Amino acid sequence: MNRPTRPDHSAAPGHPSAPDRPVVLIAGASSGIGAAIAVRGADEGARVAVCARRADALRKVADACGATPYVADVTVRSEVDDLIAAVVSDHGRLDGVVANAGVIRPGGLLELSDEDWDATLRTNLTSVFLLARAALPHLAATRGAFVTVGSVAGLRAAAGAGAYAASKAGAAMLTSVIAAEFGPRGVRANTVCPGWTRTEMADEEMREFGGELSLDLDAAYARATALVPQRRAATAEEVADAVLWLLGPRSSYVNGATLTVDGGLTSVDAGRVPFDFTLTPR
Repeated sequence: MNRPTRPDHSAAPGHPSAPDRPVVLIAGASSGIGAAIAVRGADEGARVAVCARRADALRKVADACGATPYVADVTVRSEVDDLIAAVVSDHGRLDGVVANAGVIRPGGLLELSDEDWDATLRTNLTSVFLLARAALPHLAATRGAFVTVGSVAGLRAAAGAGAYAASKAGAAMLTSVIAAEFGPRGVRANTVCPGWTRTEMADEEMREFGGELSLDLDAAYARATALVPQRRAATAEEVADAVLWLLGPRSSYVNGATLTVDGGLTSVDAGRVPFDFTLTPR
């Protein structure tokens, strides 16, 4: 594992001394939601460790918030084991883990290749298992918390996203199993399921979607979120706030939960949509 390490053991003004500050590891932190969690977490006084495969992008996030960067592939067991060992060695403890690594390979069930399926499951589901297995003994020692960043795609079926939906549904259930198995040892495990969120990955999808309809990026997001009661996509920071709440003491009796951060999207009754909107085929 290539590990550019720059621990920050200083105490920020208004925060506890370094040994008392919780240590949080965020996997998939080189951009988007993961990067926002890192920045928000550091602002709230945590000692933050960030992990991703893209060294340059990861270092920018780490430099922006004083986090310690670790370059690792969380789909590989040996690299995950080394990652957790390094974080604990560098910081002395581990209080929270955010499993945020993700990829989407769109395609209908008859179009998905074996490689697309395997890569999606490996990144979105297997990585959660590997991180949990390596981190849980340390989280039990600190009575810490584990948060998986899932998706509303894991809660509602959508044509053309079978691998992604299955992987996110599996990740949410695995996280509930963690809650059941390790709750008696003081560990809480929960899943946050965002809806459309303005990130680099979502921007790419929106450009492709908007290009088919001659829409710019903002117009594409507006079209995609037309059925969201709040009529917009989330910001990465809004999702980060939910994750950090689940990591912190104010959610001390929340365990095994799946929290949607989707502007109300999953509360919409699809059967009523034609009464409120004029639907035209694409």
